[in-house]
Amino acid sequence: MKDIQTQNDLYQLVDTFYQRLLADPAIAYIFTDVVKIHLEEHLPILVTFWSQAILGTGGYTRNLTQLHLDVSAKERLTPELFQIWLGHFNASVDFLFKGPKAEQIKTQALSIAAIMQIKIAAQEK
Repeated sequence: MKDIQTQNDLYQLVDTFYQRLLADPAIAYIFTDVVKIHLEEHLPILVTFWSQAILGTGGYTRNLTQLHLDVSAKERLTPELFQIWLGHFNASVDFLFKGPKAEQIKTQALSIAAIMQIKIAAQEK
């Protein structure tokens, strides 16, 4: 099994990840009812984000924290939802890739989930 090396690898990862998320009724409603994402528009944005984070390509200019705070203001993003998100993310990585970059992206996802939960909790005070 190969490691994450290209933006095409990241596209495969986020596509697999979102297939898992959208098939899970415990979390799918966030994407289908609350945010109403359009995958064909959303996936390239996620590829750019992860490419910047893992491959160092740059190009992601959105405020990741604020986007999640805005979603949580509509429908609270609970620690349980983050655990589901992280479980599907890690399972998608492990299904497709193995190596230092695969481990790095899982660590980065865990860090993002932790930071988002801290920021959401702080906003609620």
